[in-house]
Amino acid sequence: MKMSPGCNPDRESLPLEEQELEADLIATDEEDQWVAGAHGEELYEHYRVQVDPGQTPLRIDRFLVDRMPHTSRHRIQLAAKAGLIWVDGEPVKSNYKVKPLETITMMLAHPKQDWSITPEDIPLDIVYEDDQLLVVNKPAGMVVHPGHGNYSGTLVHALAYYLRNDPLYDPNDASVGLVHRIDKDTSGLLLVAKRTEAKIRLARQFFLKTTGRRYQALVWGKLDQPQGTIEGNIARDPRDRTRMTVYPPTSEIGKPAVTHYTQLERLGFVTLIACELETGRTHQIRAHMKSIDHPLFGDERYGGDQILWGQRTSSYQQFVNNCLKICPRQALHAETLAFDHPTTGERMHFSAPLPDDMRQLIDKWRRYVAPLELSN
Repeated sequence: MKMSPGCNPDRESLPLEEQELEADLIATDEEDQWVAGAHGEELYEHYRVQVDPGQTPLRIDRFLVDRMPHTSRHRIQLAAKAGLIWVDGEPVKSNYKVKPLETITMMLAHPKQDWSITPEDIPLDIVYEDDQLLVVNKPAGMVVHPGHGNYSGTLVHALAYYLRNDPLYDPNDASVGLVHRIDKDTSGLLLVAKRTEAKIRLARQFFLKTTGRRYQALVWGKLDQPQGTIEGNIARDPRDRTRMTVYPPTSEIGKPAVTHYTQLERLGFVTLIACELETGRTHQIRAHMKSIDHPLFGDERYGGDQILWGQRTSSYQQFVNNCLKICPRQALHAETLAFDHPTTGERMHFSAPLPDDMRQLIDKWRRYVAPLELSN
């Protein structure tokens, strides 16, 4: 399957076999499966290449980068570290130097899948549509793109069905489709390109940071300032690769990320905020707010599903548990989206109201703090 990240419109030229492997590598990285080889789990071949007869000695990570130009050297090095790159049937490290006629295989901890997209009749909330693009309001709980463990039921499958009668839209062609992504348990607006040129132009806007994106989030605690900016590089947490962690902006680790936040409403032990992004890194808001000790409410991966503020009385604990039942996910919603139309140049603005679970969660906190505010 051809993956379709927003800032890499050139990936559609990737050979089909490499596209499938890249899909597996990305999905595997997302699901923290790189260490599978080190734990003795059964591995499955996903890629094979034989070294040319005249090949001079060359580090295997450099060798594979040359043959898989859309897979980063860092990801290949991670695979080698986890024992997933083999030469003639034996795992090797990334500094291993390949020799003529050796057979190199990439092994992963799950069988190779058929990544082709088939249409699935899944309801979509279409906010806007024309002949070039559409804007979708994604519900929480829906996976955006297929990956390891999520081979069906995704937004991409739903789009394939919705656009099944459009002869110019091929869901298996990376030159069309999703321009950017949001997490499974984040709700809100996503931009989809129906034409190749539209996707290229829209992806460029994300790359140049000329789009506008505003999120609403409920976070733990009282902010020191009513507004602020978080700058910090984001990279995989070396202790838990299902999470991201934040490094100083001067660090050579991770990718630069900038989040601006503004307090919207103080609700006792939590705060409703708006976040505007300059960059769009994986888990950016979730990791950035965690880094300043204000994790998103309900965010299990970053500790937001625990009581972080307030007295640990039994009644308060029950109240928080009830809140988590109302909104059993990170309280994060992609509220607005702005961009220039790829053909007309018109500035487009869209918004999506808070979903019911977040609205009910916020209302419940309002009712909780109302008596406290009257007594002060």
